[in-house]
Amino acid sequence: MKQKLIQTHNFQFIDEILAQQSVNLLSLSPEKTLITSFAELGNFITEENTGIKIIITLQETLESIVRTQLENFPENIFWDFDFLVSSMLRQALTADEGAVQFLKTFGAKMVSLTEMFGNKTEMRFRYVHDFIYGFEWARWVQKEPQNRAHIEPFSLIFFDYLLVKGKELLQRINHGQVVSYKLCDTGYRNPFTFSREPKDEYRLLTYLAEEQLIPVAVWNWNASPVWNKPFQEMRQQLALKLNIQPQRH
Repeated sequence: MKQKLIQTHNFQFIDEILAQQSVNLLSLSPEKTLITSFAELGNFITEENTGIKIIITLQETLESIVRTQLENFPENIFWDFDFLVSSMLRQALTADEGAVQFLKTFGAKMVSLTEMFGNKTEMRFRYVHDFIYGFEWARWVQKEPQNRAHIEPFSLIFFDYLLVKGKELLQRINHGQVVSYKLCDTGYRNPFTFSREPKDEYRLLTYLAEEQLIPVAVWNWNASPVWNKPFQEMRQQLALKLNIQPQRH
């Protein structure tokens, strides 16, 4: 009981941080409007009979990830965390270097990625959606499925790939060598041809979720990530079907 009280209080603190920022905590789930609270996620973690040191480290790691997302992606729309948390916990409990060290490494890489791709650098992406909901991961797996299909979306291997890709992209941006990542008239980068203004992003992603065309259903604690569908092409086609306007530069 003591363990449950400690962890529930700690995870509830993350909910309070989000509430203080007045974030509209939308879920991409077709079944619900708002995300699973972190207090509820804390209860799921306790059911795994996890040790108190792991629980505290997990809470601290999630708090740093959430704070960094708020700071670097203030206009993010969808905030699901369920599968991200269950993936963190599952990987931590089987990590060779030990659960606590794994969680610290995981948190450091997630924070670095968020800072690199957010609005404080030349990258200036508007949302974390392509990363969190698995679009980038599915595209990566499709390039070498025989070697990558078993690697999950929130693995350190994939994080390392994104960190390298991000550094290369920043170098190309700084040297004026990018074509598909030009700044839009809103000041954000958009690699797609269609608009990703908030109302358009909301329409497109909710439609994709209803059609079960999201690679990683992060709103589901027990999600089964899917990589072998042409997500990029379907997204482009759907943008046309929904009459989402071309991106203005």
